[in-house]
Amino acid sequence: MAPPTSTPIDSSTDKARLPDPGATSHWRQRAQALRRWFDTSAPATPGAEDARIDWLRALPFIGLHLGCLAVVWVGASPVAVATAIGLYAVRMFALTGFYHRYFSHRTFQTSRAVQFVFAVIGAACGQRGPLWWAAHHRNHHRLADTPQDPHSPRHQGFWWSHAGWFLTPRAFATDLARVPDLARYPELRWLDRFDTVVPLALAVLLFAAGQGLAYWAPGLGADGWQMLVWGFFISTTMLFHATVTINSLAHRFGSRRYETRDDSRNNAWLALITFGEGWHNNHHFFPGSARQGFRWWELDITYLGLRLLSAVGLVHGLKAVPAWVIRKGDINRQARS
Repeated sequence: MAPPTSTPIDSSTDKARLPDPGATSHWRQRAQALRRWFDTSAPATPGAEDARIDWLRALPFIGLHLGCLAVVWVGASPVAVATAIGLYAVRMFALTGFYHRYFSHRTFQTSRAVQFVFAVIGAACGQRGPLWWAAHHRNHHRLADTPQDPHSPRHQGFWWSHAGWFLTPRAFATDLARVPDLARYPELRWLDRFDTVVPLALAVLLFAAGQGLAYWAPGLGADGWQMLVWGFFISTTMLFHATVTINSLAHRFGSRRYETRDDSRNNAWLALITFGEGWHNNHHFFPGSARQGFRWWELDITYLGLRLLSAVGLVHGLKAVPAWVIRKGDINRQARS
């Protein structure tokens, strides 16, 4: 009896049946990136220092803009437009007064409760958490308009300084070493970790409020979808682009009262839409003041708001512009005339 013959093994067939480690790793990285939409503490994927736009990560940002187009279908009503304007104003004040002048520069003091309330309102802007915002801004002042500045129009151009830089893996992480004074508050770390919770909650509340108006006050002509489009998508998109003009346009267009090592400019139009942030050359010369419009004619709505909060005892210790800073500006003006 002849011995049984062995069947040759086709190694290529077996390999084809095995999962591709490269493909598995790719999908794992994509899943991790999606998880970081909701939990920013999720482990970083390879390429965390990549300076190119992560288009998967950018999808919510793109969706925010596309949502504005729905206005064609939902229409408008006075209450929806007023809501959009009101939310723009309240959130702009939280962003400029607290994310910027308080969390980033510590130009006044307040209680822990007020700090948290305005951190929540600032988080509703959809511009990440307070620790991330402050850490990046402190880094910007340290490296302003050098090649290491993450959003310098001098080195990266308008569009990158305006909207590209923060969509990269490199810009995603919060540098806690820059904000040890803020990182000691667990409630601020929570807002920073789950930075989509507050914007999503705002969107849900707007839709619910709109549906309530449609039921109880149909004469106002508003409904859930209309309130969502105007109060969230349009208002938040306008708020974002107004804010980031300070990164892009305020380093290109305007006047320079002070000689600084960066390209910062004072721009009255930008100051109007950003509640005072457009007095950017003033700010870069002396960032330690709660006031950025150094002269009486330089409208600084945020500073006026902070003065009001100070008058009712919610904030205190507003840091003023030193007399020597004003004199320096006068000397520079006389030298140019």
